[in-house]
Amino acid sequence: MNDASDLQVTGLTREFRGAAGTLSILRGIDLRMKRGEALVVTGPSGSGKSTLLYIIGTLDEPTAGSVRILGQDPFQLSPAKQAAFRNETIGFIFQDHHLLPQCSVLENVLIPALAGRGAGKDEEQRAKGLLERVGLGDRLSHRPAQISGGERQRAAVCRALINRPAILLADEPTGNLDQKTAESVGALLLELSREEQTLLICVTHSLELASKFPQRRVLKDGKLEGMKDER
Repeated sequence: MNDASDLQVTGLTREFRGAAGTLSILRGIDLRMKRGEALVVTGPSGSGKSTLLYIIGTLDEPTAGSVRILGQDPFQLSPAKQAAFRNETIGFIFQDHHLLPQCSVLENVLIPALAGRGAGKDEEQRAKGLLERVGLGDRLSHRPAQISGGERQRAAVCRALINRPAILLADEPTGNLDQKTAESVGALLLELSREEQTLLICVTHSLELASKFPQRRVLKDGKLEGMKDER
């Protein structure tokens, strides 16, 4: 039977081996999602939330199991082809915005496009449109040091979306923000992922942010627990 999911995670296991023995972080995780869906994963520090995100984003490799994105196993690709696949297919948002301080807000948003097919007029117009959408239309030429923390994180969201990725991965996207700004950025992230029909997976310690998501899971003892919210 064909699986129409855009993301298929099957039996995902991640172990770290050291002098003290083997540490199991993820234990046989299964996950199926389609574009337009949004999932939040919570859990205590050290439970493997970021590890799960990084494996789905091809920044780390599983010990066992498989990940298929749009029908493709990215771990079967050469390093160069995997990097190109990641840039075209996956957008990342981290706790720290990682904007380049020497570049303007607009230039920062365009970086993934520059690393891929190039940034022409169409890409520049998309970047400006995204920045306008998040309230940064008058900040295009500003450097990161000239805007607030919330504005920097909104710019990071735009950068993650510039290449129209199938999957958007957010690792503690509001972790460095005050409560009011965090609520604004969290709502914006969900709104944009719906508008762009992007598959969104967010890991967070924030129960307030987690409560906004239609699908919620808890990572505990290496496994995903919890049921889909049927509201």
